[in-house]
Amino acid sequence: MGTLLIHNARAVATFDHADPTQSTELRDASIYIEGNRIAFMGATADLPPHALEADEVIDAQRLLVTPGLVNTHHHMYQSLTRAIPGVQNAELFGWLRGLYPLWAGLTPEMVQVSTQIAMAELLMSGCTTSSDHLYIYPNGVRLDDSIGAAAEIGMRFVATRGSMSVGQSQGGLPPDRVVEQEDFILKESQRLIEQHHDASWGSMLNVALAPCSPFSVSRDLMREAALLARSFKGQGVRLHTHLAENDHDLAYSREKFGCTPTQYAQDLGWLGEDVWHAHCVKLDDEGISLFAASRTGVAHCPCSNMRLASGIAPIRKMLNAGVPVGLGVDGSASNDAAHMVNEARQALLLARVGRAMQPPEERVLPTGERRTFFGCDLGPAEMTARDALSVATRGGAQVLGRKDIGHLAVGMCADLVLFDLDTLGFAGGAVHDPVGSLLLCASPQADYTVVNGKVVVREGHLETVDLGPLMERHNRLALQLAAAAVH
Repeated sequence: MGTLLIHNARAVATFDHADPTQSTELRDASIYIEGNRIAFMGATADLPPHALEADEVIDAQRLLVTPGLVNTHHHMYQSLTRAIPGVQNAELFGWLRGLYPLWAGLTPEMVQVSTQIAMAELLMSGCTTSSDHLYIYPNGVRLDDSIGAAAEIGMRFVATRGSMSVGQSQGGLPPDRVVEQEDFILKESQRLIEQHHDASWGSMLNVALAPCSPFSVSRDLMREAALLARSFKGQGVRLHTHLAENDHDLAYSREKFGCTPTQYAQDLGWLGEDVWHAHCVKLDDEGISLFAASRTGVAHCPCSNMRLASGIAPIRKMLNAGVPVGLGVDGSASNDAAHMVNEARQALLLARVGRAMQPPEERVLPTGERRTFFGCDLGPAEMTARDALSVATRGGAQVLGRKDIGHLAVGMCADLVLFDLDTLGFAGGAVHDPVGSLLLCASPQADYTVVNGKVVVREGHLETVDLGPLMERHNRLALQLAAAAVH
């Protein structure tokens, strides 16, 4: 069992409380790790003598330590189609129609390589756990291709078995050639859970079931997927899909199903503590109430929502109501980046500008007085830097059903990230507030990323795979994929 000492950190943000204003923040502190767990965290002066004999010691005098960031929604294969001309200015449905023909050319090698590129970008921006929503399986592609890539690069992984079963000929959005038969989807989903899902404490791999969206799968598949996941009682097999992403998504639900997306989800058994939905930009007050009452999670994807002009999700309303909210970078082709600190910064900024755009709202104060609040009344207080970081860490862990990650405490998994405060982006900021400056000033790369007690990024360099050859291979495959679609 290896040991690691993070010695004399300038600052440690633990996020050990659901209210980030109540979370412990330490100065001149050390963290001692045995195997994959935190064995000591506190003032350096209180460090047990044997900790100084750790197998590896990281001098953290210039470093800020936070929990590893948690990415709750991604489509990693899309890193092959970033910045593709023709869809750079499209909204969701037009963007999908433009890219489906390219994705139909995916191969197992492409999925494996693109998964590692996406994970490398995440790890180097401080993300230690990521989900991925792979919902297209042409040319022999299997979810196992992503699972193998994650094990090699060293990322804690929630692999979701996505699916599409309703093609254009049946009124769905995707072309018929990229959909699958529903009996095969369910059989393959069961195989993946039985073969790969690990429900143990500190697991490096979970499997979830993730029919793609209301406009690409049937009601029957949604119901059957939920029943299948819940048949593995006590194993924590979760459910995931896209919901209420933009106005077209809303209109589709009303036209096809005669209800809102949230009502659709409720009817199909897709609300509950074991469910999380991506985007939820258009979640109305009824939807927020239903999500809160059922503890249904949301993956907030601010960059993608901005890129596709989907709108501004009402995150503060969700958090205030008690909805579990995590952060997601979404697909690399609808964000064109997978930088988790930048995603948290965007969540912070978008919530503030979103508040300024809200209509007047009447509230009853604790005194009983009625008062009209205008959108700008909360202004910058709508989302603080610590709020956004809490969503990116503790919130993400909650959304993914993980109690062993997301904050720093003795006994928790040793997933943490270290940022160098003596760099240009922090100058004049970290001296005042090292935690707040992470989002307000910097959007840096990680100096160290530790996953399950293992250093995966060291002094800004990825340790587990050779990034240069991987990028060359990835770029070659990206060009190959685009060229195949043209011909």
